[in-house]
Amino acid sequence: MSLNVVTLVGRVGGDPDVKYFESGSVKCRLTLAVNRQSKNNDQPDWFNLELWGKQADVAANYVRKGSLIGVKGSLKFDSWKDRNTGVDRTSPVVLVDRLQLLGSKRDSEGGSAESSGYADDF
Repeated sequence: MSLNVVTLVGRVGGDPDVKYFESGSVKCRLTLAVNRQSKNNDQPDWFNLELWGKQADVAANYVRKGSLIGVKGSLKFDSWKDRNTGVDRTSPVVLVDRLQLLGSKRDSEGGSAESSGYADDF
């Protein structure tokens, strides 16, 4: 049996980075700050998120820096060669399957999406 499931709830670290492709595909990248459940942890853990299709459209339209969101997806690793050194590099990325907008409408600064509900339901 194998299992690759990531579930996170946190605040978005910056406005979405959205790319539209000639094929009609949409890709959105976000960073997410998640606080650990410990008494003496002042710094959040940061995660890179990648969304495609409908979830990417919803993120582009309704998610902004500071938005509270929940995501479910799988962990993947992006790989590349460093241009300067030629060394192989990798970076963990959460490939998001489901996006949930959390918080109040006030938090979203004028967004018209429901305050909760999966992007699959849009």
